Amino acid sequence: MFGCYHCGKGLLYGRSHTHHRGVAGGRWKKRAPKTQRIFKANLVRLSILEKGKMIRVRLCAKCLKRIRKDMIDGKKPFLTLASVKKEMNAKNKEKS
Repeated sequence: MFGCYHCGKGLLYGRSHTHHRGVAGGRWKKRAPKTQRIFKANLVRLSILEKGKMIRVRLCAKCLKRIRKDMIDGKKPFLTLASVKKEMNAKNKEKS
């Protein structure tokens, strides 16, 4: 899988554009060049819990941020992070 596990975000094709002012009269020779490029998603490899099993997946930073915010706000996130589950179990044992 080449994209985000949740939203599918992956490679995006576009053009880079230099900041060239050009000349009066609009000569084609002097215009700012545009070249093809690839925009890559900010993917993070981590482990999640799904159906009781630990799976290594790639999540984009936006989905990871959403999961962490939902956990802070007390909402149920759409995925359960394996590392967070271990930390929460350790904190609960300390309180008991």
